[in-house]
Amino acid sequence: MSGERSPVARERRHTLYFLEEARAFAPVFLDTEVDMGRVWRHRAAAAAAGRRYSVVSYVLHAGARVIAAHPQANSAIGGRLLPRTVTYSGASAKLALDRRLDGRRVVLGAVLPDLDRADLDEVQRQVDHYRDGDPGVMPEFASLRALHRLPVPLGRALFRRATRPLAARAARTGTFAVTSLGHRAVDGFHSVGGTTVTLGVGRVVDRPVVRKGQVTVAPVMRLNLAFDHRVIDGAEAADVLTEIKERLEGFPETPEGGEGRSAGIEADALTGR
Repeated sequence: MSGERSPVARERRHTLYFLEEARAFAPVFLDTEVDMGRVWRHRAAAAAAGRRYSVVSYVLHAGARVIAAHPQANSAIGGRLLPRTVTYSGASAKLALDRRLDGRRVVLGAVLPDLDRADLDEVQRQVDHYRDGDPGVMPEFASLRALHRLPVPLGRALFRRATRPLAARAARTGTFAVTSLGHRAVDGFHSVGGTTVTLGVGRVVDRPVVRKGQVTVAPVMRLNLAFDHRVIDGAEAADVLTEIKERLEGFPETPEGGEGRSAGIEADALTGR
């Protein structure tokens, strides 16, 4: 018994091209748990004042600052015969988005530039822009829509030409990636986003934690990190993951004492919640 055969949907061709290019990635995976108590209190205080933040914005905010402080992790590799690396001066994030394009559910990547210099408000403004916009008409996705209309061999070749040059890599794919499945019953997952470091964000759930020798219940989030072993080693990646965890666990508890003043709690799948 054979099923009906059909070509890969046009709207998913960019994912196919990306995965073909990602085969060169040499992934290693790390994970940790983050006590989100301080973030939760900061978020609740902002919501009470009518100012709203998404979970993924906190991760982007913390991740960008840590990545920028680790030049080796804020790098990319290219070249087959003569491999070389480039280190970027700022941190830009590729955020995975669960959207509908021409009626089909797809994953899109939006690049949020210069996040290492952005406060939480600016991070959320960029997240909201892509969350609320229509990818079928947004100018940021015009080249993607054009790519879908091309024959597969030509589309594949142009995708490679656009994404392989190191000089343009930061603008096209970011210097680190963030993806979230925490809108569903997913505690943790590991994803390769095409950058040297990819952060995978799971759901936040109440779990027992130990604080000052006492067991209590706190909102805990699983945070995963995939790194390209061609570019950095495990010790560097462990430092990055630990420092992001520490930034989130040490986040100021009120908007007045923290970075950023307004943003949004709700976000679609793969953009936080």
